Amino acid sequence: MIGHEILLSSGDSTSRVLPIEKEGKRYRIEFESEFKINPKELVAAIDSIVNKTRIADYYLVEVEECKTDKVVYSYEIGIKDDPNLIPCQSRKQEISCYSLLFTILDGEIVRASSSRYSNYFISNFYSYNYFYRRYFLVYFRKPKSDKNINSDVITIGTYHFDKKNMELSLGNQSVELTSKEADLLALLYSSANDTLKREDILKAVWGDEGDYVGRTLDVFISKLRKKLGEDDKVKIVNVRGVGYKLVVN
Repeated sequence: MIGHEILLSSGDSTSRVLPIEKEGKRYRIEFESEFKINPKELVAAIDSIVNKTRIADYYLVEVEECKTDKVVYSYEIGIKDDPNLIPCQSRKQEISCYSLLFTILDGEIVRASSSRYSNYFISNFYSYNYFYRRYFLVYFRKPKSDKNINSDVITIGTYHFDKKNMELSLGNQSVELTSKEADLLALLYSSANDTLKREDILKAVWGDEGDYVGRTLDVFISKLRKKLGEDDKVKIVNVRGVGYKLVVN
């Protein structure tokens, strides 16, 4: 409902939402099309749904521009010292690709008198046309014990990639990958320093599933770039008009 209303306010009633990911109490939503953000309407739409569903007392909203990975607008609700600290809402953002990270900050989700309200909030967060992607979000956790780690771990620069457990490790930290991220990284590594055609990547990773749209590959490439961002010698390069290649120096 939030996304539907915001996109309608920008004159977009047809855009599709890309696969949504939930990481703990953080919801990341990515969109197919570019559009203009109206901060005032964004704040009003999210605040209305949160108040109606009582999903959270404290939450953080961050809007990121896809091309630059920079946060162009953010605000936090429920700060104890200033519960309504919201930045200027008059400045509209130009038409571009945007993404959102909605983070619940109050420790536990506040349940409504009927559980259907929480379900209503989450299902609409996931189902309706919405825009957004996270602000440089990588969920780190302690590495799994040795007995759970695949013996065929791949070394990519200073990273260790465990495709079986869908995990990317650097030092004593590791980040989980989605199945598609793991498949994509494995494919790129299999042809390291060689260019893979865009259509070949889509066919190999998504096959005939039919659950991808024009920007799906670009979005997943962006995710992997962030998760490989600590090693300057490992890069995923866009070969314009052809595809991508994993460069490992």
